Amino acid sequence: MGSLNTEDVLENNTAFGVTNPLEPEEFRKQGHMIIDFLADYYRDIEKYPVRSQVEPGYLRKRLPETAPYNPESMESILEDVQNEIIPGITHWQSPNYFAYFPSSGSIAGFLGEMLSTGFNVVGFNWMSSPAATELESIVMDWLGKMLKLPKSFLFSGNGGGVLQGTTCEAILCTLTAARDRMLNKIGRENIGRLVVYGSDQTHCALQKAAQIAGINPKNFRAVQTFKAHSFGLSADTLRKVIRSDVEAGLIPLFVCPTVGTTSSTAVDPIGPICEVAKEYEMWVHVDAAYAGSACICPEFRHFIDGVENADSFSLNAHKWFFTTLDCCCLWVKDPSALVKALSTNPEYLRNKATESKQVVDYKDWQIALSRRFRSMKLWMVLRNYGVANLRNFLRSHVKMAKQFEGLIASDNRFEICVPRTFAMVCFRLLPPKSTRDNRVREEDGLFVSGVHDHENNINEDDHLLVVANKLNQIYLEKVNATGSLYMTHAVVGGIYMIRFAVGSTLTEERHITHAWKVLQEHADTILGTFNLADFSC
Repeated sequence: MGSLNTEDVLENNTAFGVTNPLEPEEFRKQGHMIIDFLADYYRDIEKYPVRSQVEPGYLRKRLPETAPYNPESMESILEDVQNEIIPGITHWQSPNYFAYFPSSGSIAGFLGEMLSTGFNVVGFNWMSSPAATELESIVMDWLGKMLKLPKSFLFSGNGGGVLQGTTCEAILCTLTAARDRMLNKIGRENIGRLVVYGSDQTHCALQKAAQIAGINPKNFRAVQTFKAHSFGLSADTLRKVIRSDVEAGLIPLFVCPTVGTTSSTAVDPIGPICEVAKEYEMWVHVDAAYAGSACICPEFRHFIDGVENADSFSLNAHKWFFTTLDCCCLWVKDPSALVKALSTNPEYLRNKATESKQVVDYKDWQIALSRRFRSMKLWMVLRNYGVANLRNFLRSHVKMAKQFEGLIASDNRFEICVPRTFAMVCFRLLPPKSTRDNRVREEDGLFVSGVHDHENNINEDDHLLVVANKLNQIYLEKVNATGSLYMTHAVVGGIYMIRFAVGSTLTEERHITHAWKVLQEHADTILGTFNLADFSC
């Protein structure tokens, strides 16, 4: 045998000193350390700036260039998490987080995730872990009944539900099923004629799914919405666009109405859209990623009226349903359409249970083969809180959003931009009243009040819109830079709006009051130093 070099000796000595990576007592010890660390994190979360304040590339400067050769203690690792990782985290669970949409967590959701991770099953088919499959089927029927979905969406009615990772996956799976169902009728060579429809407010996940599914990019339609319809998709407008496509020899395939759009939580009318789709044998997928959760409350259920005529429906339990990311709930009326489009049956996965046709193999309902035991956390959330508490959690967020809406409406320096439907308020700061009343003075170099400037192709209202949009962009960044709260924006109907989305599990009324105080203080500052020349286009 050749002699061992120093590195070999070190490696062998280290190896002899390593305990089993799943040794129970060490697992218990380190697990308690992690739980304690996270409990302290939630206790102290308000001490951190909500939006991370670091610069790009910050972490590479702080961490070593290579992995450690020898083991490091969990104490040392957690110290680095505290000092190096947490500064680079935007704290989605902060009670002062009002950006995007909530990613609400809970003790039950977290512990359910722990169990799922702890078992670490790979539940691609029934045989690989029967409990994972059967619990998912049961939980999806439970939640479907809470939403009062028609029986045709439940396993008891020959439909069924599946837990996807995200809405992007849910839309891609249903679009793929719709594509194949249509191509089996008209021939696969006609894929270039298929058209997919959403609105100009539909989430970009639809366009991405269309690209992946092979739909010609020219055949993706983002149908224009209007303020008169609160930026919901008009069925009449949709019908006109479809008729134009049909006259051009194209084939309508798929339409995706939304319940709670990302920009403004607008609601597309499901029933009328389904009536249009029926005329052309289109697949209708209802995307209720954000607002679907609220529909377990009787007072919100009407927003999904008409779903009985849709083909599929999805919501994200990891958004506003206290179940940690990722957990997208998808129901379909015709599971066989998914299976036909997404299944493969290699020899190494064949088994008696599958061949009996008495089980669900969820690998055929999704894009990937492998899948996590997601139903464990949703099951624990439903059981640990119950329907009554879940409804009350959601209602408390809506109540706080109403409170914030009232505060905005009470100050004439602000404007509510679109009607509040759920727990998000869209608003903007208005330019000073003198600017709005006097319009723009001639010396500003753009136009005389009341005169259209042909050279710049803008008029008074256009210019004021530019001013207001820029004002709010600067205002939002100044507020977010404080770290006191975090909000994001959208542009709807040309208006730059600030979105205030209530839904963090830890948020209380005092946080709404705090946010309003910060907003008022910064409004005082920015309007007190307002100079129109700084905001001119």
